[in-house]
Amino acid sequence: MRGIVFTPVFLAVLAFCLVAQAPPKSPALQVHADLKQLMRGVLYPAANVVFSAQIDNPGEAKPIPGTDPSMATDPLHSTFGGWQAVENAALTLAESANLLVIPGRTCANGVAVPVDHPDWQRFVQELRDASMKAYKMAQAKNLDGMIEVADTMTTACAGCHRKWREKPAADRCE
Repeated sequence: MRGIVFTPVFLAVLAFCLVAQAPPKSPALQVHADLKQLMRGVLYPAANVVFSAQIDNPGEAKPIPGTDPSMATDPLHSTFGGWQAVENAALTLAESANLLVIPGRTCANGVAVPVDHPDWQRFVQELRDASMKAYKMAQAKNLDGMIEVADTMTTACAGCHRKWREKPAADRCE
């Protein structure tokens, strides 16, 4: 029986295949905004788009004549407006739930966001669940469903706000 001969070319191809299949390292999560900035810059605008669908039919939203929809500041009247804007806003809220649990974020007063507190985790999950319901209602273009899910989302947000936000600024996140 003859032994297997590993030629330099074979070894080079084998090494390349092993290296090429190694999973890439993901960058460490970084916090760039405090909680108030995150809320005002991401969650609040996205929630407003979702909430607007309980009053106005997003399917009737059209780009404003004479303006460039790619420059619209109102997502409902942008290039990706109407129901698609509501879908995108709901997904933004669901993804933002992940941002709410990244360790190292602080409230505007410098106090750490209580990411390990069971109530915080529950409220974040309620936001995520409500956001995904909103996404499904938007996909179905269900106006009645949007009214119901807006109430669910309001309840999810209000629980957290009552516990942490509706305090004097110096005591928030405690």
